[in-house]
Amino acid sequence: MRILFFGDIVGKLGRRALATVIPEARESLQPDAIIVNGENLAHGMGITRKTLTEILTLGIDAVTSGNHISDKDEFTAILTERESRVIRPANYPPGVPGSGMCTIPVGSRTLTVINLMGRVFMSENLDCPFRTLDTLLQSAEVKQSNAIIVDFHAEATSEKTALGWYADGRVSALLGTHTHIPTADARILTDGTAYVTDVGMVGGRDGVIGVERQGPLKGFLTQLSTKFEVLESGVAQINAVLIDIDPASRRATAITRFDREISIV
Repeated sequence: MRILFFGDIVGKLGRRALATVIPEARESLQPDAIIVNGENLAHGMGITRKTLTEILTLGIDAVTSGNHISDKDEFTAILTERESRVIRPANYPPGVPGSGMCTIPVGSRTLTVINLMGRVFMSENLDCPFRTLDTLLQSAEVKQSNAIIVDFHAEATSEKTALGWYADGRVSALLGTHTHIPTADARILTDGTAYVTDVGMVGGRDGVIGVERQGPLKGFLTQLSTKFEVLESGVAQINAVLIDIDPASRRATAITRFDREISIV
């Protein structure tokens, strides 16, 4: 089983870059399923029906998210419609709309996608991602699946690395998202889990994690609240990882970075 996972898709530039690269990726990599993190789809913050439809038409099989999932008014409807293929972090408190995991068919097999969010340096006060993962892995749905991919949306590299080791041998891959900065540590852990601290993003290269430079610079220099504008043209960086999984053992056999840069006018 071969899974292609794209980091956070940031705004219009990210959506257009994704649409441009998907045909090449399908032909050259031949993935069995494509997953993206979509919490930044709508101008960098949240998901709308319009932006979701735009990427689903590309043949995306599942959409993970993170702390910006509730930034748009449509989030409740999107999360409660199974056909949206969108999940939110499973360690949100009870009562939050949507689900923290989904299982999708991949040919004659099944793939479970789990979404978790970190707590270190994050403003949300969520349940423990470690214990939440323990609970999810006990479900019949997960036990029957041929592969398990976890998107861990977190800030701290230490928390991501720790959860990677905690999940080692119990999930097929644990992939970090959120910082928009790709890391160079993609590897197979001791007991067969593919791991990377952060996949990166699909968004504007020449800004600050996908937004125009002026806003963040002003904020750092003045310590005042500033407005961030998402880059909508220019060079897009495209960060993804390709994971090969043995469905018999549910262990990963390879993880490879897929990184590109393209110009979007």
